[in-house]
Amino acid sequence: MIIRCPRLGDGLGVFDATIDALPGLRQFPASLPWALETPSVDTAEAFCAAGSANFEAKRDFPFLFFDKTSHIVVGCGGLHRPRWTIPAFELGFWGRSSLVGRGLFSEAADALANYAFFHFGAKRVEAICDDLNARSIRVCERIGMQLEGVLRQERRAPDGSLRNTRIYSKLA
Repeated sequence: MIIRCPRLGDGLGVFDATIDALPGLRQFPASLPWALETPSVDTAEAFCAAGSANFEAKRDFPFLFFDKTSHIVVGCGGLHRPRWTIPAFELGFWGRSSLVGRGLFSEAADALANYAFFHFGAKRVEAICDDLNARSIRVCERIGMQLEGVLRQERRAPDGSLRNTRIYSKLA
C-alpha cells in the first residue's frame, strides 16, 4: 500500500472509493455524518484540495491509501484534531467495503499512528468509534490501542436513537 496526502486530481479516485464504502459507512451515521451526504466527484476533489492545504498548514493531516499495484484509492484516513501542546491526534480511517477483511486498514491505521509518533513526536493517538462498529473496534485492537472507556448514549443517530462511543488510545 502507498499512503500519502491528497493532491489535486485525486478526487475521482476518492469518489470511487467513497461510493464503494458508503453502505458500510452509513451504518454508523452518528459518528460519520458526512457519509449521509450525496457524494460527487466535485465534493471529493474539494476534499483533496482542502486536505492538501490543511496538511501544509499543519491543521489536519488527511491521507489516501492506494493499492501499490493498481494505484486505486482503497480508502482514506487521517490524523485529526491535533493538540500540539501534548502532542496528540485523533486517528480516523475508512475504506472500500469490497476490500474489508484483508488487513489493509489495520496496516494503514498502524502506519498513521506510527507516523504521528515518529514525525510529530506524538505522546497519544486516539480513535473514536461507534460501539457497534465491530470492524473499527478490531482494527483499533489489532494495532495495540487500548479501550479507555465507553461514552454511553453520547451521540444521537439521524433516526433518533442514542449511540455509545468507544474511545481507544495508544501512547508513545
